[in-house]
Amino acid sequence: MGRTWLTHPTICLIMFRYLKQWWGVLVSIASGLIGSAPIAGMPAILAIGDAIQNLGLQIKSLIIAPNKTSEGRIVHSADRAWFEIIRVLSIDWHAAFQISSDRWEEIIAGAYKVSGFDEVILTPRSGDLGRDVIATKRGIGSIHVVDQVKAYNPSNLVTANDVRALCGIISPDGASKGFLTTTSSFAPGILTDPLLSKWMPNQLELIDGLL
Repeated sequence: MGRTWLTHPTICLIMFRYLKQWWGVLVSIASGLIGSAPIAGMPAILAIGDAIQNLGLQIKSLIIAPNKTSEGRIVHSADRAWFEIIRVLSIDWHAAFQISSDRWEEIIAGAYKVSGFDEVILTPRSGDLGRDVIATKRGIGSIHVVDQVKAYNPSNLVTANDVRALCGIISPDGASKGFLTTTSSFAPGILTDPLLSKWMPNQLELIDGLL
């Protein structure tokens, strides 16, 4: 469970392009800063909390975003606590349900930046027009995507109306594609909906956290 999120283009790139190259370095750094990896059987969220505490961080954000635009905060980079949380999630996905929705938006925003998008904007909690993260990669074949994040418990499924609402945002925003990323899953019938299925996968992609 919880491994389909690794197919998210940004998360996939993190795991296979970034962490594959630098995993040994990160583990060495983490071992020195944290002391040891999370103990087997230890609740993952406690491991996250202990790691952050041992790092001596007063976590205000998982991303470094000192500048703003009219749409939100411009993500400069991911904070080192972001990498530790990604590490713990890769070990125990159940920790995902202990992370707040605003932190999840930071996790996804950081993922786009780490994976190489040129501009990543984390929108404010209110007035975001249905866009939690806006990411742009410039150059030949430039792409502009919007991502809506639903940090739900497993029993709370994303509805067809939620998906339709995102479809209504993609074109007016001028986005190349929209992602709806959830820690939970999607209501039955969404993938076969005659109207929604026309959007997938080229214009719309659903990231299911439970598969």
